[in-house]
Amino acid sequence: MLSSTESHMLIVGLLLALGIAVAVGIGLMLAPQATLDYAAVIGLNLVIGRAGGMSYGFASGLGHLDVVLCNLVVETAQVLVVYPLFVLAWRQLIDVRRMAPMLEQLRAAAESGQTRVRRYGIAGLFVFVFMPFWMTGPVVGAIIGFLIGLRPAVNLAVVLSATGLAIVIYARFLEQMDAWASAVHPYAVFALIVALALLAWLARRWWRRHGPPPGPGE
Repeated sequence: MLSSTESHMLIVGLLLALGIAVAVGIGLMLAPQATLDYAAVIGLNLVIGRAGGMSYGFASGLGHLDVVLCNLVVETAQVLVVYPLFVLAWRQLIDVRRMAPMLEQLRAAAESGQTRVRRYGIAGLFVFVFMPFWMTGPVVGAIIGFLIGLRPAVNLAVVLSATGLAIVIYARFLEQMDAWASAVHPYAVFALIVALALLAWLARRWWRRHGPPPGPGE
């Protein structure tokens, strides 16, 4: 297992995640307020998505480059940890029963988009990762790349390049939106994104419980 490419990716991802945690820990001692802002960006990216993390970053006064790099590092770490975990679990090389629900959700999301991406290959994967729709982010994209048979290095290059471009464009758009909406309230854009994320979560929760309405004659 340790000789596989995915194992090496996982090691790098875990080291990167550890580096982020150590940097936050040191930052809390040296510059607590600024570090809390960075930590909030990281946490919001993981929980809500990059729009939530980036909008908070701009609202809290972080610089453009700081917001871009922070989100890029976080999403890279996500890919380098979750993607190889999925592949190693798929090959039954590791036991991840505690993470099974999350991996199953990722598998279902990847399989739902696999057919569309397979038709266009690398270009399709790039667009899938780049587009700002639910469950079309870098982790799901990397899993789709695995399912359609891309080599790990190619898969990672496509996913991370699309992620980087998306983050740069997100940053430009959200920074402009934040500057425009700051006349209303400094956190107006962030509050709107959180509200939309909450509505989306409630809608998915309702859909899982009730499912689609019955068809005629059912």
